[in-house]
Amino acid sequence: MKVHEYQAKELFAAYGIPVKSHRLCQTAHEAVEAYRSMGAEEVVLKAQVLTGGRGKAGGIKLANTVEEVENKARQILGMTIKDYPVQKILLCEAEDISAEFYVSFVVDRNQKSVVLIMSTEGGVEIESVAWEAPEKIHRHSIDPLIGLPDFLARRYAFCLFSQIDEANQLAVILQKLYKLFVEKDASLVEVNPLVLTPTGKLVAIDAKMTFDDNAMFRQPEIEPLAELSEEEQVEASAKAKGFSYVSLNGEIGCMVNGAGLAMATMDMIKLQGGTPANFLDIGGSSNPRKVIEAMKLLLSDSRVKVVLINIFGGITRCDDVATGLLAAFNEIESDIPVIVRLTGTNENEGRELLKGSRFLVAQTMCEATRKAVDIASKSY
Repeated sequence: MKVHEYQAKELFAAYGIPVKSHRLCQTAHEAVEAYRSMGAEEVVLKAQVLTGGRGKAGGIKLANTVEEVENKARQILGMTIKDYPVQKILLCEAEDISAEFYVSFVVDRNQKSVVLIMSTEGGVEIESVAWEAPEKIHRHSIDPLIGLPDFLARRYAFCLFSQIDEANQLAVILQKLYKLFVEKDASLVEVNPLVLTPTGKLVAIDAKMTFDDNAMFRQPEIEPLAELSEEEQVEASAKAKGFSYVSLNGEIGCMVNGAGLAMATMDMIKLQGGTPANFLDIGGSSNPRKVIEAMKLLLSDSRVKVVLINIFGGITRCDDVATGLLAAFNEIESDIPVIVRLTGTNENEGRELLKGSRFLVAQTMCEATRKAVDIASKSY
């Protein structure tokens, strides 16, 4: 789960991480009023969208008069950045900068730990630094049993600073960032850039955070911050109904029971020359209502040309799936072809129920995927 910069900065401030004064605005008029109330000579207007590359797209602008604030606010609010329309801007007090740094904590699944990543090359895409100048990237794995005590925080801080005052400031910021990361179940906390001002102060100019979706049940203050895209809303709705759904870009809708079988089904579709429209695992359930909801979800995708249902009857009984399919098409009007492959518990009973219906029944997974690909290719 991603949050906007203004939301991340509010969390930073709550944990004592230094950030500049800022105001969230949704109109140019609000931006002007915020500028007047802040009393700053120069401000930065920053588009609030859940994607990177705002600066390159023109979504970050400086202003130092009321007229400039109003004009640039209108420009940014009318933008679309990587398909994200800009509906909010953050007005931040500008800061003089002597140097820029990069600092982040991220979960590294290969290391099986949180990793601290730092660089003297702040303010640019860290991926390009890692590619072009990897020696400028400092990585430190954090032992979860030890955390980030004072001595380690100072040791890591001296990787970026040689002056004791600056290193001490960074050490404190690192400890607070790590505490925020752990306590809020984050998967990423990033400051880019962390700037050193001419007066020797470190300030987080930008803030980025993502959170572990699976931990939101214990983060009641974080979960409401989610701003879901249309696809993410569909996935969240599917989860609430008891199955796992991920939208893809293909034309063959898939309904499968079991994540492993779902992955194998998508592989078979690709092997046959087709493209899956989704990952959909209805799980180990014989509930016909779940089948109905899953079918409604698949058929709501306008890209779907054919539906492939691949069921292995273990806990899930094939006759219950067949009953659910028949019930679903009593509620749903659709002429989209549906191919069904049932095998396992009560497979014969399930196939018998589907005889004479609008469903195309296949005996094997290979046969089912081949039929789906053929039908999808002929529908163009």
